[in-house]
Amino acid sequence: MLSFQVAEKLMRYVQVDTQSDAASPSQPSTTKQLDLCRMLVDELRSYGIPQVELDENGYVYARIPSNLPEGVSAPRICFCSHVDTAPDCSGTGVKPILHPRWDGSPMVLPGNPSVVIDKEYQTYLKQRIGDDIITASGTTLLGADDKAGVAIIMELAEQLMAHPEWPHGDVVVLFTPDEEIGRGVDAINMEKVNADFGYTLDGGPRGSLEGENFSADYLEISFKGRSAHPGYAKGKMVNAIKVAADFLSRLPAEGLSPETTEARQGFVHPMGLKGQLEQASVSFILRDFDSAKLEEQAALLESLAREACASFPGSECSLIRKEQYRNMAEILALHPEVMELARLAYADAGLTVNELPIRGGTDGSRLSFMGLPCPNIFTGEMAIHSVQEYVSVQDMESAVQVCLHIVKRAAS
Repeated sequence: MLSFQVAEKLMRYVQVDTQSDAASPSQPSTTKQLDLCRMLVDELRSYGIPQVELDENGYVYARIPSNLPEGVSAPRICFCSHVDTAPDCSGTGVKPILHPRWDGSPMVLPGNPSVVIDKEYQTYLKQRIGDDIITASGTTLLGADDKAGVAIIMELAEQLMAHPEWPHGDVVVLFTPDEEIGRGVDAINMEKVNADFGYTLDGGPRGSLEGENFSADYLEISFKGRSAHPGYAKGKMVNAIKVAADFLSRLPAEGLSPETTEARQGFVHPMGLKGQLEQASVSFILRDFDSAKLEEQAALLESLAREACASFPGSECSLIRKEQYRNMAEILALHPEVMELARLAYADAGLTVNELPIRGGTDGSRLSFMGLPCPNIFTGEMAIHSVQEYVSVQDMESAVQVCLHIVKRAAS
């Protein structure tokens, strides 16, 4: 059995604050993400990797050269994770705690004893009794999303460089900023990646493999009213705020919302509301595994908006719609060998594959449409974006094993 230092890596990385900021127009959105990027560059170079770079946009690129005999080729494989953590919960002053050989009892976090991680609520923990569990202290998120992925890839890189007897083709390491705010690949240089296909390390339970994700659009509906002095408004005023409220009241009460859907069901989700008398707007995200159904969702919202306007004569509405990302399954279907290689590697690592759809997106979904077919591999990160976030060390170690088997099989 190989000896991995992936837990030590994760516990160091999570102490570096790397939260991204959707309100910032800069690239990357926060300069503190570069603190971890520089650390990773130094470590990659210390492993003896000859090609390592941190570019001006906050991307880390490294290439582990093939060790196959001259004339023998293998596909170039990229492994990708993001360095930023979510803005939903504080990432400043993270204090990781290792719970060795966890016995299944509730984990009371010392920084805030009201935060208790219990297997009855975090039900995946029922499968991880006896594992070494890493949590934060109760006042911050842990940052295993996605520093567990970063640690796994760094461990893979160190192991490949330390064991030249293991055959492999070119292996590309890619770390991205700003994934949590939807800008993870906005400024990526695909020529520097230069791989045939890849895998993101940004999944959850051990054994899970994700080859499909939501297709996603942004939609904003604006309502135009008519202003008048409220003391003399009869027959003149049209209040755009009331039109928007009427529109929102028409949304389906059951289905088509995050709180009433699961598995492969899509939804429309109002994310923001702005309003004044003459102008109001509602912003939505549209989600479905079938890209064509986004058209149906947009058409429904437009129809409901026009019904609301019809109830307020003199009001008007307009729509702005933007594509966000698409289901990677559309691309992976053209490259079935990428998923099959992963399935074989899971089996080599002694795991049963559990193929799950992602009710969201990853860097891999956009990378797939940029020419790099890129499914998602588990890391063990759970209860993400919260103070209850945790990860199993054994899950991370299993992910390292999977990655090693991927490169070995590809070399054969």
